[in-house]
Amino acid sequence: MNSTQQLYSRPTDWLHEGQLAPYVDAFTHYLSERRYAPHTVDTYLSCITHFARWMSQCQLDIHCIDENVVQRFLENHLPQCACTKPVHRTRSNLRAALRHLLVVLRDEAVIAELVWGTTPIDEELRRFDDHMNQVHGLAPATRSMYLRTVCRLLLEQFGDRPVVLSAITPEDVRRFVASQSELYSTPGSAGSLISALRGYFRFRITCGDQMHALIGVVSYPANWQLASLPQALSSAEIERLEDSLGWEGPSAHRANAMVRCALDLGLRCGEIARLALDDVDWRAGTITLRRTKGRREDILPLPEATGCAIADYLKLERPQTTSRAVFVRHVAPCDQPIGPDCVRKAIRQAYARAGLPYTRAHLLRHTMASRLLAGGSSLKEVADVLRHRSLNTTLIYAKLDSRNLAAVALPWPGCAS
Repeated sequence: MNSTQQLYSRPTDWLHEGQLAPYVDAFTHYLSERRYAPHTVDTYLSCITHFARWMSQCQLDIHCIDENVVQRFLENHLPQCACTKPVHRTRSNLRAALRHLLVVLRDEAVIAELVWGTTPIDEELRRFDDHMNQVHGLAPATRSMYLRTVCRLLLEQFGDRPVVLSAITPEDVRRFVASQSELYSTPGSAGSLISALRGYFRFRITCGDQMHALIGVVSYPANWQLASLPQALSSAEIERLEDSLGWEGPSAHRANAMVRCALDLGLRCGEIARLALDDVDWRAGTITLRRTKGRREDILPLPEATGCAIADYLKLERPQTTSRAVFVRHVAPCDQPIGPDCVRKAIRQAYARAGLPYTRAHLLRHTMASRLLAGGSSLKEVADVLRHRSLNTTLIYAKLDSRNLAAVALPWPGCAS
């Protein structure tokens, strides 16, 4: 055993006697405030103990810690870690604990705030992001996706050199699109690649660059959106799904209410996740959707079954929280609304309990449209309920309107009329 290992004979010595010692209490308080379970707090303390040991071995100063240092620890040290036991080596726990540690150290003003990079490409992406946000008002998720695509293009063309758009040729763009198309499984998903490139080239035109030749190179892939029937649940499958909602288990009331919102109102997963307590008017029996995909506020009637499911969740299962969101996290970090992925997971699990071979949450939105048409609603009424800006978006459901299609169907050639 070397002298350093003798000095730190206990595992916790690396933490409580090292550079992180003054911030252990702040780290523990940060996790406890967000209602992390005691055993999770202990696990994360073990994780940063391993990190503290590595810092000591590398003689790293605490003020130099950032995402790059954490990446070095995870990518270089962890795979060939030879630290004496006991040390925590679970990568997912280490990554999570160190992410929290960086937040705490920044709150304590120990390390610098996270800032954009300073390379020419970083500067270019920052300007493009500002343009998308301030001029076009694109959603953060859309901007992030566009930035990733443009970043790959610029890195391939320029690396760490200055960005000179006039140096990009149409052939360069063709090769880039061909290489990136392998990342997309359908023509529809590949359309996002083209949208990102065309949006960036148009941005550069506003800056005075001649980019029309490059815009002409990128065209959207053929995507026959109306070629197939939209998939929807049958009446028997809907009944099976509704029967499965009476289950008992952790977060059962929350899952039931979220499935009801999708099935009865045709809400998107993101819209369900963003519902706030102030959006539900119990006296008027309405629900207000804010920050929707169409960037509008819409008021919908609240069906009795949906309202009862939401009320049961609020009364019986929703934890005490300062969040004004209807659906909140039940596990740490608490006091935060759920995300769309939580809604998708709840719907997939509902399918499984009902014995249905489906996975897509959006299927319930198609089912809503199908039920409206079967009940005699017009396409305009379906468009209003689904909140489509253009009636063309709703036309795909015309194929499901069996009642009206039967009225205009012509007899089969050669048959007796």
